[in-house]
Amino acid sequence: MGATAERALWPRPYRVVRTARETHDVVTLALEPMTGAPASFGPGQFNMLYVFGVGEVPISISGDPAHPEQTIHTIRDVGAVTRALCAVEPGAIVGVRGPFGTPWPVGRALGGDVVFVGGGIGLAPLRSAIYWVLARRHEFGRVAVVVGARTPEDVVFSAELAGWARDLAVEVTVDRAGPSWHGHVGVVTKRLPYLALEADDAHAFLCGPEIMMRFSVEELLAAGVPEGAIHVSLERNMKCAVGVCGHCQLGTELLCATGPVYAYPRIARLWTVRAL
Repeated sequence: MGATAERALWPRPYRVVRTARETHDVVTLALEPMTGAPASFGPGQFNMLYVFGVGEVPISISGDPAHPEQTIHTIRDVGAVTRALCAVEPGAIVGVRGPFGTPWPVGRALGGDVVFVGGGIGLAPLRSAIYWVLARRHEFGRVAVVVGARTPEDVVFSAELAGWARDLAVEVTVDRAGPSWHGHVGVVTKRLPYLALEADDAHAFLCGPEIMMRFSVEELLAAGVPEGAIHVSLERNMKCAVGVCGHCQLGTELLCATGPVYAYPRIARLWTVRAL
């Protein structure tokens, strides 16, 4: 069996070398292969993570593409497999298949303005693309990161966001907060008009709840951002990651094979079909 086929079909053992709790239900894992070199990846791609005896789940890679020596995943506890992943300790072994999926086309944005819009854990799939842009910051115009969360305690990578604010325009907003919160309260879309982008030369990358992305796309289009310059990452229940099982089908698309990152014009029609 060739190396590509083996990577696609069989989990490769990785050791957990570091864990970090981001919020009460979100954990970041740093993994290293037990044998051989780690796989390189593009920003926005995902791996299938396997907990032996529990199951397998798709998780976006949230690390820096320039430093693939450790594979970084940020995971929210929402089910049996993710709960098991969030509970692992350094030294544990997990299976890894991948990377899979289409990456964020951040190279197309060189020379222009960029906006990243992340809702909740949706910031994790964008994080690798933000690293990519930061490494080439002088090659872009205005770069903004707009983040939404339920509460201040649900904001992931909060310390990193503060650091990014030195080089990027960072906007964080929450749905609800107590009196100690001095930031924005409200939905993500309310922050987009304040970004002062050169819209006709801007690119936008969005990941988060579908309703958030839909309304954010409407705001960006109204501001003049070209349809083809807007990219979204879609989520469905992926099982095989190679476009065979059909679990992640959305209309004519198999998200694990032709996504999860799509240019907005390609999926705009699908978003008009109720309950698809």
